[in-house]
Amino acid sequence: MKHDFYDDAYLRDILTSARTIAVVGASPRPSRASHGVMRYLQRQGYRAIPVNPFAAGDTILGERCYASLGEIPETVDMVDIFRRSEAAGEAVDEAIAIGAKAVWMQLGVVDEAAASRAEAHGVKIVMDRCPAIEIPRLGMTRG
Repeated sequence: MKHDFYDDAYLRDILTSARTIAVVGASPRPSRASHGVMRYLQRQGYRAIPVNPFAAGDTILGERCYASLGEIPETVDMVDIFRRSEAAGEAVDEAIAIGAKAVWMQLGVVDEAAASRAEAHGVKIVMDRCPAIEIPRLGMTRG
């Protein structure tokens, strides 16, 4: 799949089928974009689980934070990655390993090789987009 354009139906399908979203790189600091996006996802009715090895065991926005995707004790539908492009591949590989159905890389995050690996395992990929922008653009707001 080419990742320079996403059909609205493709994005809508990912966002409507996801219930639980792991936010890789979630920050406990309210000033960080990952914190704001996680809060937005919660307000839209998603279960957002923070993943950050530096905050593991702490609580972020009422949810226990995990060091890695593999430590989350429940099914994750989508992984939202707030990491540099160079570090995104590791999170994508973890998402494949836990059986996530979709991986969403945030604005500025692009890793074509990781996207190809995920797609080879049937995982849907979105890169360089933000669900907190796409949800209202698609008219999907529920909050």
